[in-house]
Amino acid sequence: MAAQLRPDTDIQAIPSDRALIDQFMEMLAVERGAARNTLLAYRTDLEGASAALGQRGLSGAGAEELREVGEGWATLAASTVARKISALRRFYAFLEEEGLRADNPAQLIVRPGTRRPLPKVLTRDEIEALFSVTEKKAEGETASTASVRALALLELLYGSGLRATELVSLPRNAIHPDRPFLILKGKGGRERLVPVSDRARAAVARWGNMVPLSSAWLFPSGKSHLSRVRLFQIVRELGAAAGISPERLSPHVLRHAFATHLLSGGADLRALQTMLGHADIGTTQIYTHVEAAHLVELVNRRHPLVDLKRGAA
Repeated sequence: MAAQLRPDTDIQAIPSDRALIDQFMEMLAVERGAARNTLLAYRTDLEGASAALGQRGLSGAGAEELREVGEGWATLAASTVARKISALRRFYAFLEEEGLRADNPAQLIVRPGTRRPLPKVLTRDEIEALFSVTEKKAEGETASTASVRALALLELLYGSGLRATELVSLPRNAIHPDRPFLILKGKGGRERLVPVSDRARAAVARWGNMVPLSSAWLFPSGKSHLSRVRLFQIVRELGAAAGISPERLSPHVLRHAFATHLLSGGADLRALQTMLGHADIGTTQIYTHVEAAHLVELVNRRHPLVDLKRGAA
């Protein structure tokens, strides 16, 4: 299967594999807070796959070429193969998000039978603390533009489950004061309907009054829009003020919290899939495992049998 580039992609403008891997590593480090060992392992995996693919490289490879590369991993441990596949899948997801690919060919590589790690999730108390700190900074007529912007960003991250790239690149008039939804074009050019709460619209409207009329972006910065790196820094600064450990917080963690808390509140899995923009419901189902893990922990801590066992000891 040949590579599925976006129809409007300029082939000559696609960076080399090395440049793309560098950009991907930067995103993992600043947006996802990936550990140094993870970054080193992923870089080795991607550079190895790039070398194995020859002239086509990662940017030009299709599913069939990647399957052939995967066949060369037959003698490796299942955990190592799982990591290599994860590196490829996340790399191609990044290319989709950047508009350089219309597909993720690595999704078709069969993953060994390993347990998928659960995403980091914040508790409701931590979310409340985060909002409390942010709202306090933004209250009053004398609040700084930075604090008003931070509140608008937080409302959209947690209230709508936007990806970091989707959020920072929102057009100036993307959110209407009287419309409780946003039509968004996400990965692979797919459009989806995203909910926008009353409080999020109010926060965005307040911030919008501070945005220059000449700006094409809702969150401008210099000649372009706010970068993912800066968004990551803003979120971690808010978390630190709320007493949340930096390694537990990122824009993506807030997206996970949006999904998990909606599901635990009774949201339908299919509706959640649509709101998150997942092509495969299997991706969305990870949140059912998060909720199940929480319930097991709750039973272990709060079930009456726990106290009975203590009494019998």
